[in-house]
Amino acid sequence: MKIENVKPADIEKRSFEIIAETLEETGIDIDERYAHIIKRCIHTSADFDYARTMFFSEGVEEKIASVIRDGGYIVTDTRMAQSGINKKRIEAWGGKVLCFIGDEDVAERAAKEGLTRSYVSMEKAAELDRPVVFAIGNAPTALIAICQLFEEGKLKPEAVVGAPVGFVNVVAAKKLLISSGISCIVPRGRKGGSNIAAAIINAVQYNM
Repeated sequence: MKIENVKPADIEKRSFEIIAETLEETGIDIDERYAHIIKRCIHTSADFDYARTMFFSEGVEEKIASVIRDGGYIVTDTRMAQSGINKKRIEAWGGKVLCFIGDEDVAERAAKEGLTRSYVSMEKAAELDRPVVFAIGNAPTALIAICQLFEEGKLKPEAVVGAPVGFVNVVAAKKLLISSGISCIVPRGRKGGSNIAAAIINAVQYNM
């Protein structure tokens, strides 16, 4: 295979060209409304399965964009997802990207009540005073907490990016989110991760 001479500034552009070429060559059809999101997930992971597995609630991207424009919060379940989101753009609109997983009060309550810190983090997020979009890339218990709190009327997220990765309860938690009525973006199956959750949020804001 020939080594391409690509300038550092052009690497991302060339990467997206290769992704588009590969999708065309393999005959994979994607929903063009969400092509920018799907392609950024592929770009982040080099995994073309995201062309087949992504679920989008009707109007979900517009809801996420609206929260960003209105200076709302993006709440993540990991510091990695928080770090991966382009915070300068969020903050330029007056919003913040928050993660409570390392907070002392969250750790203390989780230990005391035998809960995961991810679960308690979502309960803490329910107390926020602005519209919230959740970007979940690690813990299925976070998705379960969001769905339970929503059903109990204690939490009303504008949208959820549900992309936990792994084996225990991952697929079931994603199915629960999709069926909950909450507006969401979900890579169905076991794949996902903090990098994918961040990539989805970034894809939305780069398209605004």
